[in-house]
Amino acid sequence: MCQVDEDYQEQLQQAEVPSVSKKCVKCKEAPAAVVIRAGDTFCRGCFKEYFIHKFRAMLGKNRVIFPGEKVLLAVSGGPSSCSMLSQVQEGLSQNAHKKLRFFPGIVFIDEGGAVGQSVEERQRTLAELQAVFKATGFPFHMVPLEQVLELPSSVLVTAPALSERPAGAYKAAVDHFIQSDSSSVPPRQQEETLLPHVQESHRQLLQQLIGSAKTLTAREDLLNTLRQHLLVHTARTEGYSKLMLGDNCTRLAVKLLTSISLGRGAQLAQDTGFSDSRYGDTILVRPMRDYSAKEIAYYNRMFSVPSVFLPSLDTKTTDKSSIQRLTESFVTKLQADFPSTVSTIYRTSEKLQTACRSSSAADHWDRCLLCMCALDTAVEKASAFKATLISEQLSQTKSPGASSAEIQRQNPAPVELESTAPSGDCCSFGGENCVKAASGGGCCSSIKVPETSDLKSLLCYSCKLTIKDMSSVERLPQYILSEAHRRQRRSQMREEISDFLLDDEDDGDQGD
Repeated sequence: MCQVDEDYQEQLQQAEVPSVSKKCVKCKEAPAAVVIRAGDTFCRGCFKEYFIHKFRAMLGKNRVIFPGEKVLLAVSGGPSSCSMLSQVQEGLSQNAHKKLRFFPGIVFIDEGGAVGQSVEERQRTLAELQAVFKATGFPFHMVPLEQVLELPSSVLVTAPALSERPAGAYKAAVDHFIQSDSSSVPPRQQEETLLPHVQESHRQLLQQLIGSAKTLTAREDLLNTLRQHLLVHTARTEGYSKLMLGDNCTRLAVKLLTSISLGRGAQLAQDTGFSDSRYGDTILVRPMRDYSAKEIAYYNRMFSVPSVFLPSLDTKTTDKSSIQRLTESFVTKLQADFPSTVSTIYRTSEKLQTACRSSSAADHWDRCLLCMCALDTAVEKASAFKATLISEQLSQTKSPGASSAEIQRQNPAPVELESTAPSGDCCSFGGENCVKAASGGGCCSSIKVPETSDLKSLLCYSCKLTIKDMSSVERLPQYILSEAHRRQRRSQMREEISDFLLDDEDDGDQGD
């Protein structure tokens, strides 16, 4: 038994705790300045070399960005994207050991209107970021999120991708780039970039659009979709073939669990992988996916990488305010007690595959209207998705003894979308050969788009849940409604001529 006057000091041993007083694990000489993980202590110089090498290795291993290409860096002002900008700037400097061989540009999406910032606050933030971007010397574009209301419907159309290059194409491109003496960065824009002006009506429409989503989960998902559409449109209009995102390892681990919770399991490869080719001509790349948030914070602190704090929809909210916020809180708290949590989730994401067609191989009409991924709704009858649909239909049926008010609340009137085509346009030229116009039924271009259930048929399972949480789909931007109208008209036309179409099997038999 324990005694009061017994001495245990000789039996107790002090545990060895990593400290910055140890030597660097790489050079074995300089004292350690940072502890990344238990046992991984680096001095200042070795940590910088380690950080830079990881960025270069990620780009060199995948070989997606070819020499001479224009790459658009999506910088949000946060630590991760600003660190990515610093790495590109370091790789193009005169002192770089192996220079990067692409021509960068910067884009910033101002989301102040969606989070309720005043005009003065937005102008102050833009001025701070403008000073950071000017210091790099790269051309930059500052785009307000309100411009998403004026996007063309071509954003939702997959542009033809470049043909697959042979195995030795990358090495040949490097040799040609070196021989042509094009390693220097092209002339950069030195003129003054004016801050974009936002109309008050557009700001109100954007707030109504974001506010139409009933839950914070749906609002964040909708905002992420609109932001990605605007980024792709900016890259296309400015002539960039690659779009570089600043998603780090911690963010991707949270995104993986969030996507599974939101029903985006079939799209995990595109949402968390290094490259994403769902848009065809514009490829999204994530070179920061091997960095943890801790490593980025240390690097930015030690080497004075500037960043600007910007409020988001989930700023100052509780952990249970949204699925995204709850997942982030869960992962970060678990990471504090178990340091291998993020890396384990991240490494698991690299091994996941989907049974449905990839987004790059899917036809344009078999893609989701919002996220542009391959539709995951074409499944067998004996599936969880079909069971969910049946349960939803049964819950909306009329129950015996229910009052008219309860029935109206359970089955709200379907929301109809106004036609987005001009009155003079038609499926044929000017309505001259329109069958419905000749029969007195009016031109088919003036027919209203069917109810909301038909709009959901163009969406994947996760985007269906987002649209379901919206109070009115009429708040959606015009380019989305126009593309939905065009796809539905094409589907109706295909059904009308389905008896005259040859199946793939029949076509193959005739070829034999």
